[in-house]
Amino acid sequence: MGTLFGTDGVRGMANEGNMTAEMVLQIGRATAYACKEHHAEKGTRPRIIIGKDTRLSGYMLENALTAGITSMGVDVLLLGPIPTPAVAFITQSMRADAGIVISASHNPYFDNGIKIFSRTGYKLPDEMEAEIEDLVLSKRINDIRPVAQEVGKAKRIDDAMGRYIEFCKNTFPDGMTLDGMNVVLDCSNGATYKCAPIIFSELGAAVTTIHAEPNGLNINDDCGSQHTQDLRAKVKELSADVGLAFDGDGDRLIAVDETGRELTGDQIIAICTKHYKDNGLLKNNLVIGTVMSNIGFHVALRDLGIDTDISDVGDRCVLELMQEKDAVLGGEDSGHIIFHNYHTTGDGIVSALQLLGIMHETGRSLSSLAEIMTVFPQVLINVDVSEKPPLSEIEKLQSAIADAEAELADKGRVLVRYSGTQPMCRVMVEGPTEALTKEIAERLAGIVTEAIG
Repeated sequence: MGTLFGTDGVRGMANEGNMTAEMVLQIGRATAYACKEHHAEKGTRPRIIIGKDTRLSGYMLENALTAGITSMGVDVLLLGPIPTPAVAFITQSMRADAGIVISASHNPYFDNGIKIFSRTGYKLPDEMEAEIEDLVLSKRINDIRPVAQEVGKAKRIDDAMGRYIEFCKNTFPDGMTLDGMNVVLDCSNGATYKCAPIIFSELGAAVTTIHAEPNGLNINDDCGSQHTQDLRAKVKELSADVGLAFDGDGDRLIAVDETGRELTGDQIIAICTKHYKDNGLLKNNLVIGTVMSNIGFHVALRDLGIDTDISDVGDRCVLELMQEKDAVLGGEDSGHIIFHNYHTTGDGIVSALQLLGIMHETGRSLSSLAEIMTVFPQVLINVDVSEKPPLSEIEKLQSAIADAEAELADKGRVLVRYSGTQPMCRVMVEGPTEALTKEIAERLAGIVTEAIG
């Protein structure tokens, strides 16, 4: 991919670089043109769905996208603030030609981004992203303009939230309710703030919601799936059964058990994988993790006789391997979890419903279920970098990594990689003890800082 699309769409600081109104208008025009080229129903006007999270800059970028798309003779259906997986579902459900999400996921409010789904509800294929990127960067899109009477129009879809709520509820086991379950939700002041409390309440849970008052600037601000301190405190205060934290665009889930302890995405996946195997639902006896999955994840599943396979980081990579290997379950330690029997993408609410269904069906607490997996000590240090030269060419770093791997042997591992969406290098170390793991991680992070910080 070139300089526009990264590992998860287009992303950057709002009103700068690729996230200006001018650039986003061009992305809208190019996306609309590509959709027209691939539009199969002759005699009908192509349609593109737009949803967004709660960032202040979403208004600006939504209007720019709408102007660009309609200027190319394509209609726009506006959903307003709604989770990313809802856009994927509604794009497929309404037979739209594409779905666009304006969101920077778990990033701070001052960032924003654009993710594009195809009409099938899956992320846009690489070749179509490349086509859109070429149209924009070559400026060819500037000279392609329909005549005035052929421009598109935009309208709001008022029942989009209701459609998504029913979709999520339908993934919960038939005949089962959440009656008697005390649930705390952390909506990260993001896209789940309206729909999540409704879904869990309508299924019968007693729901307490925190961080569900977005003001455009507080999305992901010390809350949500990356910052669970308030959720952990609230679960303990209320003696709740479970706490559920989503990220800003609603495609991640991190859970908190009844003792106030945070579970990782790997632990949630392990719980769900065992349940799927026990109930004959685990297709090909396989679950997909990533290079960031904890060693304990693989140990736990190996002990259960379950096969694992590993993808690169990113839900797109997880899904591609799931499709290639015909797996029904996969995800990331960060909380992106894909239940391919229900959805085409990661969905925090759907993941939470599967987890609560297991708690209800087994009658076990979340802390008890989490005993399935021992999390090996892990230290992750994010180093801000000024550039991203190939890590393989930094000889001092490669030598230090080799020394660390020899020191850990089969009792740990090292992974140093660049973030696909932010100017940082991630140094991740797992090892047999907290002290050794931290010492090695800090040593490697220091070398990265010295070389490219």
